[in-house]
Amino acid sequence: MEQLRFTCPGLEDGGRFPIRYTGRGEDRSPEILLESLDPLARTLAVTLEDLSHPIKGFTHWVLWNFPASEQIPGGLPKGGRLENGACQGIAYGLHRYAGPKPPPLTSHRYRLTVYALDCALDLKPGVRKRRVLKAIEGHILQKGFLTARFP
Repeated sequence: MEQLRFTCPGLEDGGRFPIRYTGRGEDRSPEILLESLDPLARTLAVTLEDLSHPIKGFTHWVLWNFPASEQIPGGLPKGGRLENGACQGIAYGLHRYAGPKPPPLTSHRYRLTVYALDCALDLKPGVRKRRVLKAIEGHILQKGFLTARFP
């Protein structure tokens, strides 16, 4: 599987989450700029997980069926199904992005993962990350991630 390279303005791999992307700021999803998208990709899926949470892989955001493009705009609206057909599932952010917000006086590590898929997923917005990850098996053309801390 080829690596999917992407950037998020203000968010560096191994760095810190900018306050605007967190539950202590604007709590807006980051803009995602894809640098090496496979031309066969039909849709994109995204997860945001808290790697430091006591519940392993605690999910903050799950998005799928975003039409393949070189940009996922920042500040996506809440809702199970977006105007472009993308779906947001059940996570800490119920049908929406919910940015990092660890308990006071703690720092957590988060992983943002983007998947380029060869198909659209036949899933309703009420599913969780585990179901999305099961559905994308065998359909991943590319995968990339970045990790960052907050605060």
